[in-house]
Amino acid sequence: VTFISVFPLYWMVSASTNKSVDVSKGVLSLGSHLGENLKNLLANQDVGAALVNSFKYAILLTIVSMVICSLAGYGFHDKAKDAVMGVILLAMMVPFITILVPLFQMVAKMKMLNSTLGFILPTVSTPFLIMMFRQSARSFPRDIIEAARLDGLSEIRIFFQMFIPTMKSTYAAAMTITFMNAWNSYMWPKVIMTQSKSMTMPMVVANLTEGYVTDYGMLMLAVLICTLPTALVFFILQKNFAEGITGAVK
Repeated sequence: VTFISVFPLYWMVSASTNKSVDVSKGVLSLGSHLGENLKNLLANQDVGAALVNSFKYAILLTIVSMVICSLAGYGFHDKAKDAVMGVILLAMMVPFITILVPLFQMVAKMKMLNSTLGFILPTVSTPFLIMMFRQSARSFPRDIIEAARLDGLSEIRIFFQMFIPTMKSTYAAAMTITFMNAWNSYMWPKVIMTQSKSMTMPMVVANLTEGYVTDYGMLMLAVLICTLPTALVFFILQKNFAEGITGAVK
């Protein structure tokens, strides 16, 4: 099972080091064409700008989402607000593609095409993340909150000084999910990013498949470059990610 899971990753690495014709033939050994594939990739696409854009969009979206969604989740920890939370969860049943056109019209009217704000706003708050933080907030000891209130702490101070330090694993899991979703986002950037200088890495990979002939070595190298940041983030936060998903509270 491990071999089956790892094999596509190995094939991606080996294909990025071979010529396109060798990839088509199914050659699985590492080749010596990595430098040539990198040279062709840099000549055909502005990979540097795409990487900068992807990192900028993903990092900013992750930071803003953590603040907004965790505040919302903490605010929904009372059972009296379950009805409102249920309405929010209904949004998870609406496919993003169904609201794509009105979202584009709104962003265009606000003149936010080809902008970071236009990328962030539609996905800055998601029902899934709010639900995740809400479940963590419910596991937060109520006695501590009541004691803090008796000591005169405001809800904002309780949130920043007590809730956030305690929920590190939940934040790690939410950060991993948000960063990976933002980095791999293709449909929304493709719609609003109409200038080449605003392209992201998934858009660069998609551009390499267009045309009559596809250079598979160059394509797989672009896929490898696009995969490395998300893999690195997951490996760094994997322990906290597992704890956050299971709702562990230390």
